Order: sequence, then structure tokens, then C-alpha cells
Amino acid sequence: MNIKESELILNADGSIYHLHLHPEQIANIVITVGDPDRVEKVSKYFDRIEHKVHKREFFTHTGYIGLKRITVISTGIGTDNIDIVLNELDALVNIDFNNRTPKEQQQQLNLIRIGTSGTMRTEIPVDSFLLSQYGIGMDGLLNYYERTLNAKEEKLNHLISECLHEKIAKIGIRPTVAQASPELVSIFSGNGWHNGITVTATGFYAPQNRTIRAKSAVSGIFELFDTVEFENLKVTNLEMETAGIFGLANILGHRAVSLNAILANRRNGSFSQDPERIVDELIRKSLEIILSSSL
Repeated sequence: MNIKESELILNADGSIYHLHLHPEQIANIVITVGDPDRVEKVSKYFDRIEHKVHKREFFTHTGYIGLKRITVISTGIGTDNIDIVLNELDALVNIDFNNRTPKEQQQQLNLIRIGTSGTMRTEIPVDSFLLSQYGIGMDGLLNYYERTLNAKEEKLNHLISECLHEKIAKIGIRPTVAQASPELVSIFSGNGWHNGITVTATGFYAPQNRTIRAKSAVSGIFELFDTVEFENLKVTNLEMETAGIFGLANILGHRAVSLNAILANRRNGSFSQDPERIVDELIRKSLEIILSSSL
């Protein structure tokens, strides 16, 4: 059955609606960053750039480092934008735009988030790097999708729901859980990085237990997360995209991992004195691993 024009929206030039990209303009390796300015901070390490596309907050550069073809795309902040970016990236590789039908041969993308985050663990220092093996969605996006959880996700989901029951009932949230690609986790593991379970929040202030003037209704949630341990992993950090990326990647048949520069320690109130340097170091280390991998 053909996908209706109102569901798969194409621009007049045949590009996908929000990202403004054509299928040939993205690579199999896709690095996602939140900040549009960070796209160039990744692509400056490319040997050559084939495509530069900009629409709204979505900046895309596709090029080569040696023989590796890589796309870097900005998502903006939050899982509402992840919903757009992942669905449209999937459409670019798995939908025939001419006849508006899914392709018989489905393509699997490797999605690598390079982002910033704050830790909830006193033992994880500012300016360190963390690999997310699971995401806990406190944002609600994945509740809109039909999903089949694997056995590990089911177990962690039950653990999180029990841990947060009273708190989340108060604000009407049903948390979701999604696992990173074990294959990508294996590629990026073993580099002296911390490993953990990442909480994806729907906002930066009260949803992440920050209080400036408006008081958070979920105070004390860090202490509740302290009680969670799963596969020798603890709940380590907060950000705003990871669970959505993992969940949609799994639904659509792609592989995803999330790499975090820890810029803040929420327990001791510290923040990186040189965040630009730390993010650049994470970018360089991530590209080195990509280049030496089988991706």
C-alpha cells in the first residue's frame, strides 16, 4: 500500500520534509549531535565533504574520513526532535520515494549520539566520558509506539517502575526503557569510559530536578535512582535524547549507541571549566574508534 502524502511528506525537490535531505545524501554511519554548531565541529575532521544541507535546526554534513563515509546531523534538543530525525532518516533509506512504498531490502543504519550530559554519581568526575548501555525515558515519546521489549528491557522496566512508583504517579509519567545496540556497545567499550544507564528527561530544569525559582515536583528522585542496579550498571546520568534514540532505532531495525561528555556533576554541583575542549576530545576519540572499527 502506498504511503499517503500527508504521512510521508516530501518537498517540491523530492527531499524529506523536515531534514530536507535526499536518500543519496546520508551515509550508513550517522553521528547525531544536539547542537547545530557541533556539526561543523565534527565535520572539520572529515577529509572531504560531499553534502551540506541546512533546514530549521537540522544541519547535515556528509563526507569521508579516508574510505569511511559518515554523516553528522544536528537534532536540536529533546526527544520530540528525535522523533522527527529518526523517522525521516529511516524513510530516506527504507522507503522508495517514487512509489511511496517500503523497500523490499531494508537498510540498517549505525546511529552514534555524541552529546553532553550531567552525572548523578559522586564517583563520576566532570570532564569524563560515559557510554550509555540503556536509556530510561521520562519523556513519554516511546509510549506512542507499539513496541516489543526484549527480556533485558522487560526486567529493567519492571525494576524502574517499582523504584519510581510513588514519584511518577504524582506527575503522571510512565517511564520507558530501551537498550543500546550490543554490537555498537562492544565497539565503543574498553576505552576507559564509564558505563551506565542514562535517564532521558523531557526538559532541562524541573524534569532534571533543577530548581532556580520554579520548584521541582520530583525532588529526591536522584536518591531513588541510587537504589537501581542492573547487570552491574547503575543509573549514572541525565540528558534529553538517548532513550528516544535507542527505542526508535530498535523499532525501526537500526543500531544505536550514546556517547556522553560529562560536563556537570549534579551531586557536588560542579561544572566543567572547559566544556568545548572536553566535547572536542569526545568527538576525536569517537571518530578514532569509528575509523578503526568494522563499521
